[in-house]
Amino acid sequence: MEQISSDNIHGVILAVSSSIFIGSSFIVKKKGLKKAGVSGVRAGEGGYGYLYQPWWWAGMITMIFGEIANFAAYAFAPAILVTPLGALSIIFSAVLAHFILQEKLHIFGVLGCVLCVVGSTTVVLHAPHEQNIDSVKEIWHLATEPGFLVYSAVVLFVVLILIFYYEPRYGRTHLIVYVGICSLMGSLTVMSVKAVAIAIKLTFSGMNQFKYFHAWIFIIVVAICCILQINYLNKALDTFNTAVISPVYYVMFTTFTILASMIMFKDWASQSGLQIATELCGFVTILSGTFLLHKTKDMGNSGSGRGVFHTPRETPVFTNNSGSSHSSNSDC
Repeated sequence: MEQISSDNIHGVILAVSSSIFIGSSFIVKKKGLKKAGVSGVRAGEGGYGYLYQPWWWAGMITMIFGEIANFAAYAFAPAILVTPLGALSIIFSAVLAHFILQEKLHIFGVLGCVLCVVGSTTVVLHAPHEQNIDSVKEIWHLATEPGFLVYSAVVLFVVLILIFYYEPRYGRTHLIVYVGICSLMGSLTVMSVKAVAIAIKLTFSGMNQFKYFHAWIFIIVVAICCILQINYLNKALDTFNTAVISPVYYVMFTTFTILASMIMFKDWASQSGLQIATELCGFVTILSGTFLLHKTKDMGNSGSGRGVFHTPRETPVFTNNSGSSHSSNSDC
């Protein structure tokens, strides 16, 4: 019993460390993006000058350390303990944005963040346990069943519409476009990452999984999804307020990942009515927080709003210390 308690402590320490690293990475990467935008085409306008910025790479390395710590945490503690701690990255990112990037969040925006964190934590805490997987071929079988194939097709269809139709028209005024692309692709990324992680674990235990083509397909999916996510997350960070990006991205990513996991692994079948009702309450709380984040942009607005999370110039919700509003066009 003492050993179990010690493992849980190690898992909590790793999970909290992961949140600190990931929360910091948002701020460090945005600092690199802003520096790149001064000397060249901004990421929000299709530029890739940030690839030459040490600050951006420092942010990427910090995020990698955070993901490694998060992966290691699951080796020590159960998912029901580790996953909710990911919400700490939102708080840490918002605090750093306030002091380093001078991005201020309105009091109702703070309340929206709190609701998002509480709702997401409720959903994750009451999410069904994952079934044990013994081989990468077993995951391949689950991934090729009709239910998950339909989900994957819908995700790809929506992502393509967002990329080719909505992103050119509304990407710089509607945060939901960039974050939607990242979150939808992220749900497929997590499913593939889990397959690769299981393949690595089984291979180290003496059962080589990389002799099967299934493992390599999952690796290719991970690579493609990660490249897309990094590209559009950079555009979101370069265009919108970091303190808003973090909670909205966390909420959408968590929601779609849980949905994908429930469809793929059919964990919903083992849940009681009380668990399902609790999850629904969590989703309602998430929606309430997201709605509040949207509505804070209109507080004190006497002009016309141009889109989701666009900040008006009269009595701005998100401001820097000089009082000028931070909008999608403020750094152009």
